Amino acid sequence: MADGGLQEPEQDIEKKTEETRQRFKDEYVQDSSDKYDSRDVDRLQRDDAWAVSFLTWRHFVVEETLKMIDESFLWRKEFKVNDLTESCIPKWMFETGAVYLHGYDKEGNKLFWFKVKMHIKDTKTIQDKKKYVAFWLERYAKREPGMPLTVVFDMSESGLSNIDMDFVKYIISCFKVYYPKFLSKMIMYEMPWIMNAAWKIVKTWLGPDAVSKLKFVSKSEVQTYIGPEYLPLHMGGTDPFKYSYPPLPDDDFQTPISENGPIASEDENESKDGEMETKETLDSSFSSEQALRPKKVNFAEDSFKLEEYDRVDTAGRTKGARKPQTTFKGSLLHISPAEELCFGSKETEKKCLIILNNVTKNQVAFKVRTTAPEKYRVKPSNSSCEPGASVDIVVSLHGGYQASPQDRFLVMAAEMEQNAGVGSPELAQFWKEVPKTRIMEHRLRCHVLESGLTVTPLTDSPIPSGPSGHQDLHTMLMRVAASSSRLEQKLDHCLWVQKVLTVLVMVLMAFSFCTLYLLYTRDGPSEPGSTPPSEQT
Repeated sequence: MADGGLQEPEQDIEKKTEETRQRFKDEYVQDSSDKYDSRDVDRLQRDDAWAVSFLTWRHFVVEETLKMIDESFLWRKEFKVNDLTESCIPKWMFETGAVYLHGYDKEGNKLFWFKVKMHIKDTKTIQDKKKYVAFWLERYAKREPGMPLTVVFDMSESGLSNIDMDFVKYIISCFKVYYPKFLSKMIMYEMPWIMNAAWKIVKTWLGPDAVSKLKFVSKSEVQTYIGPEYLPLHMGGTDPFKYSYPPLPDDDFQTPISENGPIASEDENESKDGEMETKETLDSSFSSEQALRPKKVNFAEDSFKLEEYDRVDTAGRTKGARKPQTTFKGSLLHISPAEELCFGSKETEKKCLIILNNVTKNQVAFKVRTTAPEKYRVKPSNSSCEPGASVDIVVSLHGGYQASPQDRFLVMAAEMEQNAGVGSPELAQFWKEVPKTRIMEHRLRCHVLESGLTVTPLTDSPIPSGPSGHQDLHTMLMRVAASSSRLEQKLDHCLWVQKVLTVLVMVLMAFSFCTLYLLYTRDGPSEPGSTPPSEQT
């Protein structure tokens, strides 16, 4: 399993991608069209990112990539992955809370939790358990394509009865073959010493490239990778989250929630800053959001009045915004950047640009949501894009806030009828009526720039299609950070050894003093006027 860090020239990537597609079609599909799910075959031909992910995971060796695709597609058809829903999984599995998605690590990767103590080996339920894992992975893959996961095996209070080697091997195969480039790291928390032998076997299944992704941690070390806000209390964290079902705990992808209170629209936020809104706007905003006011929220939708943006306005809004370097090619919109928005602490690093290109023959309505509405201003956040046209969306930090790797943005898009209106009332009604199956969703995460680093501001030059220098720099920084973490761990170990040696020296000194004292008191000092024994003889 490769780590996905290899860089190939873009022309070579395109060439090998086309070669892989053509050879798979000729050598694997042609003679047995019913061997795979046709939806997977079609997706391989049109989804560049998916095809490249297989190539990257096999070091761009086409022959190995074809074998991997074959194995992955056979598995997807066997488990009917494209059709997996909650109803396909026994309800008791969801109720146990043994597997679920919740929270993020310090790099902004979603956490995939496995509560090992809740797993008991049972041949009768193993197939359902495998489907259960596939359900979660496929659900996440569709909602955040291209975003890696951090797997956390919580082994506290577990023992040999909780270890099922067949199930563990299946989980590894999911990341090694079925979902390439999905694994960020695998954190093993408080692994009992009695399981060491089992995990030596597991390491051989992972392969040398993936072993580096294994992190064995204790309670004092886990916060190296996960902040306390996403760690449960028994791990030394402060996260009050308690698993319950229904609903599924990762529904922050759908339900507008914010940890800072009820949903607040952009207009409401600005009114708190002193800008007055009309009573009609406030009333309509209140009525439309009254049903969506939970105590805790993750995705909050910013509602804005529609404005007319001409070229002068657009130039003014986008001035100083960061230029996107990559593009996600969706069915309705091409979205730049493809994966992340980059923010820094300097004033020139607090504004980013999202570019939407309509690739359909109809108008496309879009809206932008964020997990941190109190931090960001998004303009426009709710509008439409004409056929073949593009829209620039400016995302800026607000009120002295700093970006966080846990912050997310959700771009939602849906194709409109040719005679549909584009005003605020029409768009609001459209989003109420449009079926979820017609909505395209794409998620962007935030990357926080280190102090002193800058990214090229927006210019009139076209977006380069090759790999960006920023991505290379980011990779280098991640390696430096990992190296620093290892050095810090070694330093802690050295300090611990130093303390042990200090204690030993003190013990030896105390022993020496005690020995001298005993020798002194046993022989006793010579009394005045007494004759030494040698002289008495």
